[in-house]
Amino acid sequence: MIRAIASGDAEWPLVLDQLGAAAPPLLHLRGARPLSELCAEPAVAVVGARRGSRAGEAFAYSLSRGLAVAGVAVISGLALGIDAAAHAGALAAGGRTVAVLGCGIDRVYPRQNRAVAAAIAERGAIVSEWGVGVEPAPWRFPVRNRLIAALASVTVVIEATRRSGALITADHALALGREVLAVPGSAWSPLGEGVNALLRAGATPVTSLDDVLDTLGLTAPGPVRASALPDATPVVPGGAAGRAWRALRAEPSTPAALAFRLGLEGPELARALVALELDGLLALEPDGRLVALTGAAIADRATGTSLP
Repeated sequence: MIRAIASGDAEWPLVLDQLGAAAPPLLHLRGARPLSELCAEPAVAVVGARRGSRAGEAFAYSLSRGLAVAGVAVISGLALGIDAAAHAGALAAGGRTVAVLGCGIDRVYPRQNRAVAAAIAERGAIVSEWGVGVEPAPWRFPVRNRLIAALASVTVVIEATRRSGALITADHALALGREVLAVPGSAWSPLGEGVNALLRAGATPVTSLDDVLDTLGLTAPGPVRASALPDATPVVPGGAAGRAWRALRAEPSTPAALAFRLGLEGPELARALVALELDGLLALEPDGRLVALTGAAIADRATGTSLP
């Protein structure tokens, strides 16, 4: 159900008032949980390139999943690439995630993210300052980035060209006095130019989940239980999820290596991993490798010997 809120409403996140004259007069929402609850601190914006590398998208997925396990909300823009991977990682851990749109609240753009958007609406919130029927337009996406920055206490940029919209989000965060972190990029890739420029300007480098948690003043959580299937024989889904599970059953792998092995793009891999985690068929080891759960392993994990 679509609803609208304004400053002064109980559901209105007070951090948006820090935008001053740039704060939207109304926000339109889809999602069952109150936006103020979903955006309560700690909250981190995870943003980056729409055409990110497989490694970058896998890092976004893994980082956001770890943040969600630690109780941190993940804010992003539901774009292809880094955004979609960030939302998927948070969803996989059953955590809080909020998508801020650059179009009307009833639209999903790009359409490839419809499955992720449906999951966000069910367990998080989709937000837009534009109402029903407003089509996406190139100028709306940079404008909405101020909301992503305002809703988060920290912004993390993963892969960005020099003209990336993620840098606009970082600029808004700095203007609000918020911390900006960046994942170091390759000197050989245009995707490294924007993030490396942020690092030269003083952004905090991110190479692991601990770097972000340290900035938030948090420590990594202890083991988190995985859900057990009702019987010892898992029912493995088909398609990309089934391919990923079978590959991981043969050999545990990092998300980036798995994407390379299967020839999957980041969003497709992210959706596959979400499906496996929701079915209790996947675990993330402390060394960053994904492991397929099967038979007795599922039961063992359910007793408390699982995810970092």
